[in-house]
Amino acid sequence: MKSIILREIKSFFGSPIGYLVIGLFLISNGLFLWVFEGDYNILNSGFADMNPFFSLAPWILIFLIPAVTMRSFSDEKKQGTIELLLTKPLSIWQIVNGKFLGSFLLIVIAIIPTLIYVKVISDLGMPEGNIDMGSTIGSYFGLLFLIAAYSSIGIFTSTLSENQIVAFIISVFLCFFLFFGFDGLASVISGLSQPIAAIGMQDHYKSMSRGVIDSRDVIYFASIAILFLSLTVFQLKSFKK
Repeated sequence: MKSIILREIKSFFGSPIGYLVIGLFLISNGLFLWVFEGDYNILNSGFADMNPFFSLAPWILIFLIPAVTMRSFSDEKKQGTIELLLTKPLSIWQIVNGKFLGSFLLIVIAIIPTLIYVKVISDLGMPEGNIDMGSTIGSYFGLLFLIAAYSSIGIFTSTLSENQIVAFIISVFLCFFLFFGFDGLASVISGLSQPIAAIGMQDHYKSMSRGVIDSRDVIYFASIAILFLSLTVFQLKSFKK
């Protein structure tokens, strides 16, 4: 499994696309948080916190993660190497987990530079250092769980088509619906708003952003990741038959 993880990371950074994706993520975050006027501008928010970043990140990751994962299995299918991959002395679960962890680590590498924002905002606080670290740490944990969920969805959709663009579009749609869709439905169906909102990712992500790591939120994101990884294994087993 380790070899698959390293293979994913090497193939990603072995082309300009890898650096381009990470660069676009950091540049788009920087522009919205520090340059463009609007709700996400930290300097205009009047508060020394990372809330604008954690509100913006799910939107950017909805496009970034599918861009990273869309080639995971669709490229293998297109090049005809999927059968060769499945004959390796590894279980299908090990292959899927290797692809998943490779993609997950790539996105984690992309968000590590955003820790600089924490230092900058802390220095800008009045008095200096006046930043809610509990909420910030909780939000980063929430972001990691969200990345895991998005990555599992992207890995699954890459098995649905050998066309990377198709895999990308399906992944973006599923990530968008699971994060924002149920919240939208909850606002329409007022009588069942809370139960419906609880099905979506946004409710659990916001809960973690308060700085409290609730086991229900952890179980929810873990369940989403396991569900889509299980569907990926099911799809690959159908190729093997």
